[in-house]
Amino acid sequence: MEWTSCLTMLNSNGNGTTGRVSDFARLTFALIWLVALLFVNSGLALAQQASTKFAYIAGSGNAALDDHVTRLLSEQLGDQIALEPLIESQIAILKDKPVIAIGPAAFSRVRQANRDLPVLALLVERDFIESYATRSAGQVSAVYYDVPLLRQALTGKVILPQATRVAMLATTESVELYEPLIDQLAPYGLEAKVFIADTEDQLIPSLIRALSFGDFLLAGQDDAIYNPRNIKHILLTAYRRNKILIGPSQAYVKAGALASSYAPFIEMAELAASHLTTYFDSGTFPAPTYPDEYRVEVNQQVARSLNIPLPEREWIAQAVQNMISENNQEAGQ
Repeated sequence: MEWTSCLTMLNSNGNGTTGRVSDFARLTFALIWLVALLFVNSGLALAQQASTKFAYIAGSGNAALDDHVTRLLSEQLGDQIALEPLIESQIAILKDKPVIAIGPAAFSRVRQANRDLPVLALLVERDFIESYATRSAGQVSAVYYDVPLLRQALTGKVILPQATRVAMLATTESVELYEPLIDQLAPYGLEAKVFIADTEDQLIPSLIRALSFGDFLLAGQDDAIYNPRNIKHILLTAYRRNKILIGPSQAYVKAGALASSYAPFIEMAELAASHLTTYFDSGTFPAPTYPDEYRVEVNQQVARSLNIPLPEREWIAQAVQNMISENNQEAGQ
């Protein structure tokens, strides 16, 4: 009831006629009512604050990237989960508070300072985080940043429908990166072979053999092969033989690879928000996972120079997804 209505009642006598009360009485009543309102509103505010959950952000050190990821996450989480920047001095003393680590360096920093903290890693590759997640199931999780190699291989297949052979270049230490893929390609009409280059002297000869075998070269996240020192030589050698490089990331597409699939930030943010909500509901994180949606980046200039017609990027991404979905349905029958 409004306090002004109560004053009207207070000013009315028992016969229904309106009398007068002292200014002091009216002022006293108004103050009591305002105090009651403040008390109720304060209680509601405290209850709302108590229901808000908190998670901490361990940044990558790149302010623009950290701000972008935090904003996307906040939009997905709404008002129920608040994000706070993690101060270095807090890490060792925090307990049972989930931390979102942006990038491998942030994850390592948090993990070394406090091994008991629940951590959700973003912008990390599967090879980096998988062993941590296995040892600390439910307490360490991730949204993988790297693209599954099968999806990258099918990106090449969609662009070059006539392709039947995929070539890969690796070192003896990184060859296992490609081994699972080799068994996955047969249902899609593809076969693959890995060519080893352990030294700089072996790089170009092995690359030439790989290009002679494959309809295109598939690049995984292998820094020993695909790095700023080697990429120019790899691309020039491929172009001279009218062959394309697929992958390993958007950055290499800008450098001269023809195409690469990638997960959009918004998709990773949605998945991260879901993982964080699950943690607050159950006390454990879901297992690390890849996003469900991917897009494709292409280099139109490279396509024109090699006289390769490129469909629209959205069409390529959807065609790859359709191939994977159809194969999964057939395998499940």
